[in-house]
Amino acid sequence: MNVHTPEIDRKPSREEAEAALAVLRQWTGKAHDSEIDALDPALKRLAPDAEADGYPDLSRTFPEGFEVDADYRASLPDLQNGPSSLIRGANRVIQHVGISNFRLPIHYRTRDNGALMLETSVTGTVSLDADKKGINMSRIMRSFYAHAEKTFSFGVIEAALDDYKTDLESFDARIDMAFSFPVKVESLRSGLSGYQYYDIALELVETDGVRRKIFHLDYVYSSTCPCSLELSEHARRERGQLATPHSQRSVARLSVEVKPGDCLWFEDLIDMCRRAVPTETQVMVKREDEQAFAELNAANPIFVEDAARLFAEQLLADSRVGDFRVVASHQESLHSHDAVSVLTEGDLFKAESLDPRLFSTLFHVG
Repeated sequence: MNVHTPEIDRKPSREEAEAALAVLRQWTGKAHDSEIDALDPALKRLAPDAEADGYPDLSRTFPEGFEVDADYRASLPDLQNGPSSLIRGANRVIQHVGISNFRLPIHYRTRDNGALMLETSVTGTVSLDADKKGINMSRIMRSFYAHAEKTFSFGVIEAALDDYKTDLESFDARIDMAFSFPVKVESLRSGLSGYQYYDIALELVETDGVRRKIFHLDYVYSSTCPCSLELSEHARRERGQLATPHSQRSVARLSVEVKPGDCLWFEDLIDMCRRAVPTETQVMVKREDEQAFAELNAANPIFVEDAARLFAEQLLADSRVGDFRVVASHQESLHSHDAVSVLTEGDLFKAESLDPRLFSTLFHVG
């Protein structure tokens, strides 16, 4: 009869396990194979003269002096460039595959302040034939590092696209570089100044051998509701009742195809936005600036439909601009929802379906 006591059922200590292991090794070294097999064949690994049984004795020390030569590099597995037999899923072309939010500093030329180096988030993708397993994503990153220190903005994109489109043997490619662009702006009346930061992205798209350059710019402004303004004035005039119109932070995202020829500077696109909707949010504000901003909003009440058309008016008047899209979002202080509009010109930005999260990306949180 077996009797189990709490002492036997408890977890043994490491010291007890080491002692037991030493006993097993001593026994295995003197036992016959038949005795070992009868107890547990795995114990053969404990014998002093045991041969390797396929279970590697791996080193736990990092080999600092190990150097990779050409033969060793050629021996490394490369599943992404493996045969088509390794492909899983549907045998279909992938329109975009690559990397997103790869960051590095890039040089940019500006209209007013010479050259700037700005931290940039890169998204780079290529198309993939149906019979190819995958791409080596690191090649996209290496292409950028090869050009980032000696080239500017669209020049970096063009050079990198040439490199990795060739390296990856792709027929279409797309690169996007996003960054925050600083511009020093003056307050409305106090004479103070501060930096306004604009979310800008440069995009280069190549499809069927045709390349198109695109600017994306987020412009943040205040929108005073024309209806609310008139109702507030009616209450003041007819009933002597103090009332204030509602206004809210609003964002327009302008996506603009850049035509070949004269340079379209970042500052040029910002100036167009300011001419279209002058109620840009302020950086440095004293009391006189706050009063001026209230007057500026009253002079420029605007519905979201007005905003889209006013931005479009500026873009249509500039010969450097090709196709474009304006997405505007007035993030309401009256309603629990936002007012939005989308206006496109040309075929480049036409879309029957919108990303359901498009408008939520327009929120600029302080």
